[in-house]
Amino acid sequence: MSTTYAAVDQTTQQIPLSRLIRVELRKLVDTRAGFWLIASMGLIAVLIMVIMLITIGNSSDDSTGFTDFFGIMNTPTGFLLPVMAILLVTSEWSQRGALTTFTMEPRRERVVMAKLAASVIAALAAVAVALIVGAIGNLIAGAAYGSPTGSWSLSAAGLTGAVIIQIAGLLLGFGFAALFLNTPAAIVAYFVLPNAIALVMELIPALSKHNVGDWISPNTAAGHLMSETWPSSTEWAQFLVAHAIWIGIPMTLGIWRILRSEVK
Repeated sequence: MSTTYAAVDQTTQQIPLSRLIRVELRKLVDTRAGFWLIASMGLIAVLIMVIMLITIGNSSDDSTGFTDFFGIMNTPTGFLLPVMAILLVTSEWSQRGALTTFTMEPRRERVVMAKLAASVIAALAAVAVALIVGAIGNLIAGAAYGSPTGSWSLSAAGLTGAVIIQIAGLLLGFGFAALFLNTPAAIVAYFVLPNAIALVMELIPALSKHNVGDWISPNTAAGHLMSETWPSSTEWAQFLVAHAIWIGIPMTLGIWRILRSEVK
């Protein structure tokens, strides 16, 4: 019996991290929930592009360009991609997949690393898709309405901010998923808690007066990156502090829980 266990352990140790990452990437899309999330993002992106094109034609503002299309295309992915990251973590426990996963790879920290890497790759892919769809929309707008509509300016600050915000949102969802290991609880926590904190910060005069919310609320801090100019040093500090709190604490406690929880 011990010889069999030793043989299995030697086999599992040979699984490369790259293969684990590929498996986790596949898990993002090969479930029914993952498929419909991706389909929803695609449909919403197309719908938004059509609405923007119609709005440009009916508006006197003809300065819409690539920056506007790219920015708006990041909206559906910004809302739905963190849900995919949550499902990537919680589905292992709600559907008892953790038993198989941790049998094939007993070193749980490597599975967590693979899930984190898959989440970051998904965020980068979402930005790339937003660039492509935004470019298509901009081409159509330029051909239909002419200059100055269809301009191709996109600052490095705007692109960098979009990438960071997408990654931060995914990590935030990942942290709540690891902490609760329950899909409904993690989704509610992701959407409700940061917004509730921001509201509380605004309602308490002493906190609002000193802009405490800029240092605590991740949504408020992320707003500094949604522009075509680089944030100031204070704004960078606010973003890092707020996300260190909301990502660091749930992620640390959640990973500790994953490494030590009994698999049933």
